Amino acid sequence: MRARLRSALPGRWFGDAAPVLDGVLAGLAAIWAALFAQLQAAIAQARVATATETFLDMIAVDFFGARFRRRVAEADVSFRVRLLRELRRERGTRGAVIAVLSDLTGRLPQVFESVRPADTGAWGCAAGYGVAGGWGSLELPFQCFVTALRPVGQGIALVDGWGGGAGGYGVGAAAWADHASIGGNVTDEDIAAAVASVMPAASIAWLRIES
Repeated sequence: MRARLRSALPGRWFGDAAPVLDGVLAGLAAIWAALFAQLQAAIAQARVATATETFLDMIAVDFFGARFRRRVAEADVSFRVRLLRELRRERGTRGAVIAVLSDLTGRLPQVFESVRPADTGAWGCAAGYGVAGGWGSLELPFQCFVTALRPVGQGIALVDGWGGGAGGYGVGAAAWADHASIGGNVTDEDIAAAVASVMPAASIAWLRIES
């Protein structure tokens, strides 16, 4: 920045060595450089692809309110990937329910619609008592039954929980830990909110959560 300011002055006015001039220009250049750095930072924080830390959280709140938040100890990179996926997510379909739960838990859920022959089975079509299909009913329109599976690896690997068989700190598999050590980090409330976020209006999803 100082060099740019010096280049704007007529060359014949000052010699090659001008310490007083260089000192004045350096003071001005430091302020302009700081302002330019702030401008670049503001531009970066205004885009999902480049925003970081609190600004990325603010973008998520702007789009989704309190429904979509950063997980405990989640890094910007993984949070940004989830945010971009959520912005482009399909909604209002059976596939949307399956996709949102698969993305959240890493496990494929089961979705059963009692008015859908492909789920209930039909005579000569993937059906058999106690073998395949399910009881169908036309009295349950715009409703589905969803069985969601919790992520594999919830908790802390090889560390027992409170009241478990380890008995206490220093005995067996008990240990001190913090939130950063927790694997999975997906609660049942997160699963229920994910289903609600993609369901069509005036429809009902009966949710069952299993491990």
